[in-house]
Amino acid sequence: MAILQLENGTIYRELKDIAQQLASLNIQLNRWSVGDDRNLHHLLAQNSLNEDEKERVLAALDGYFEQLKQTASYQSRDLIVLHPEVPNLDALLEKFERIHTHPDDEVRYIIDGEGVFGFVRPDGSQVELTVEAEEYINVPVGTEHWFHLTGKRRIKAVRYFSGTEGWVPLYTGREIRLQPAIA
Repeated sequence: MAILQLENGTIYRELKDIAQQLASLNIQLNRWSVGDDRNLHHLLAQNSLNEDEKERVLAALDGYFEQLKQTASYQSRDLIVLHPEVPNLDALLEKFERIHTHPDDEVRYIIDGEGVFGFVRPDGSQVELTVEAEEYINVPVGTEHWFHLTGKRRIKAVRYFSGTEGWVPLYTGREIRLQPAIA
């Protein structure tokens, strides 16, 4: 279940309350089931996946991709699998751990593990949102944010793209004031 931590220490755990707190950012947060497919659950339980296994996971979840293609013009998707044994994991994550924006929406469907998105709200306050398995998040273009893994350092997420140029982080230079979110 998603957890939102405000800068003043207030914690929200109910999706409707979290949505209300994030409304000024137009962030979409939903719960999407991965279903009951035993083969899919077996793959999700593995730490790492080869390319064929990733494609099988994506195919099992393509109903959501088809919806996004119809409603939001997304054209491609991939599966990112991060865990402590990934070579150069810290270097890979470092570029997203500073406040940045993107010229495209950042869309993730977390299917295993968890991660933390931090946001700068229009009033300048900061919040951190822990997202877990079966949670979908859409961070709109231009939203100041950052991302890091929780202490579990494990996540599998489907990423949806309308193009490829929007995924370069554009750093704002703003400092993160929040302590890491509670997970």
